Amino acid sequence: MTRRRILGRLKTPIQQRLVSLAGYTVLILTAAIFIFLLLQSWPFFRENADLKFFTGDRWLPVSFPPTFQIRGFLVSSAYIAGMAILLGCPLGIVSAITMSEILPKSAGLVARSIFEFTAGIPSVVFGFLGLRLVAPFVARTFNLPTGLTGFTAGLVLSVMILPTLVSLAEEALNAVPREYAEASYALGATRWQTIWRVIVPAGKSGILAAVLLATGRAIGETMTVLMVAGGRLNTPGSIFDPMRTVTALIAAEVNNAARYSPQYHALFAAGLVLFTITFAINALAAKVIVKRVRGEKK
Repeated sequence: MTRRRILGRLKTPIQQRLVSLAGYTVLILTAAIFIFLLLQSWPFFRENADLKFFTGDRWLPVSFPPTFQIRGFLVSSAYIAGMAILLGCPLGIVSAITMSEILPKSAGLVARSIFEFTAGIPSVVFGFLGLRLVAPFVARTFNLPTGLTGFTAGLVLSVMILPTLVSLAEEALNAVPREYAEASYALGATRWQTIWRVIVPAGKSGILAAVLLATGRAIGETMTVLMVAGGRLNTPGSIFDPMRTVTALIAAEVNNAARYSPQYHALFAAGLVLFTITFAINALAAKVIVKRVRGEKK
């Protein structure tokens, strides 16, 4: 038996073991991060075993005694992420449909390259663009005292999540068997009827997974919201108020918190809450993807 045949037989088992090893590595790292956050935040939860941490609206690390409550930051995160998804999803899904079903292959490749290039732009660049261009525009348009608001952050984030949303949604649409479209055309359906009534419904689980992953991306963004959201500590009354997300809170105060101080442990507690939320969203997206794959195999 030649060496090439031997390698050919070993190729599939080796790939399977490498994939399994990568999966177990990710699980171990995720568990290690969770345990680390839990250990660092446990002193805070031990001393503050009530729901005021989640329902209160006061973050006063220098008061006596200090008060740490994160309702305002959670609401701000929900406002900004929701705004980003509300603005970005329609554009991202339509773009994915256009590249997958309408544009010629060459034009689709150019459009895909543009989105991939956007994914490589550092978030701090988006923050500067938001400060110099988007924030003044929002202030003039809505007659606000400042353009550094949750709406501005959501508007900038809606652009930042497009690469993730478009690439995953396009992949879901490309995975739809071409026989579906051919059968639709054979029954007399037009191109648009085939797209909206056959291809998009067939790929809806993949599109939903793309939306969920984009939501996790929006919730986890730090630098952009820190620069353009305004930094208000209280619970915002509307999307046009200045606000601060959980990620921005941690980034702004972690270097000023004395090691093992109440503020230090409270920040880790906020990080644990954020980790739990994003993990739940990503787990839900993974469940949707697995369900789609199993459905394709049947």
